[in-house]
Amino acid sequence: MEEIQKKLRNAIKTSGKTYKEIAKAASVTPSAISNYMHRDEYPSLDTFARICKFLDVSADEILGLK
Repeated sequence: MEEIQKKLRNAIKTSGKTYKEIAKAASVTPSAISNYMHRDEYPSLDTFARICKFLDVSADEILGLK
């Protein structure tokens, strides 16, 4: 799980998008995105999928399947 969190954090960090933009696309609050970045919290599967789609990253890549 730590590796998945690390990859998701990196994708968010390198995207150049604000927490607010990502949150809006994922239908969550900016504080939820902050929690994914700074705490040991993980998005639900549907939120994870929306984040990946918005950031244009492969969920398989984040999950280590590629």
